[in-house]
Amino acid sequence: MHKMIALEDAVALIPDGASLLIGGFMGIGSPHRLLGELARQGRRNLSVIANDTARPGFGIGKLIDARAIANLTASHIGTNPTTQQQIIAGDLTVELCPQGTLAERIRAAGSGLGGVLTPTGLGTTVAQGKRTIEIDGRTWLLDLPIAADFALIAAHRADYRCNLDYAMTARNFNPIMAMAGRTVIAEAAEIVPVGVIPPDEVITPGTLVDHLLRRDAANGR
Repeated sequence: MHKMIALEDAVALIPDGASLLIGGFMGIGSPHRLLGELARQGRRNLSVIANDTARPGFGIGKLIDARAIANLTASHIGTNPTTQQQIIAGDLTVELCPQGTLAERIRAAGSGLGGVLTPTGLGTTVAQGKRTIEIDGRTWLLDLPIAADFALIAAHRADYRCNLDYAMTARNFNPIMAMAGRTVIAEAAEIVPVGVIPPDEVITPGTLVDHLLRRDAANGR
């Protein structure tokens, strides 16, 4: 299967300064092997787009602990005190974006749309510096699409054509991020023969996936 890749080789594709869409909600549905290897390989100055930074030592929190992230776009940071400390120290810049708006901005990038019109954030600091549009007497904020150099996603199962399905709420941001990353790297809990995942249960088709992590363990990862 030509898209299969070893963990170390997958992370070697990601340079310092890259922008990353990372799936997960409080670490549920996050690509934990990829995150751990990014920290181990010592990446720096990453720009991360994600729902949150989980907690210290877990999920995206591993990248926060390793000081790998320079810029973060997220819907909240309240569960990770290390993230907050780095913001206060001036080591990390953060754009807070309402969760629904964040999801729609990512989806817009993957769908080729020019932006998202939303009333969420009007009259708050969320609206600062953003354009507004009047439609039929109502004011809307224009939020621009978010794409990234890489999308790092986690799936429940992958088959040998890289079709992916997800387990319940672990699906979260992963499918839309797979559409908005210029290079998509997926890790799956299980890799199964083609046909095991019924066609109508495929959520992310293999045509969107550039690389799928092999399941062989290396150095305990």
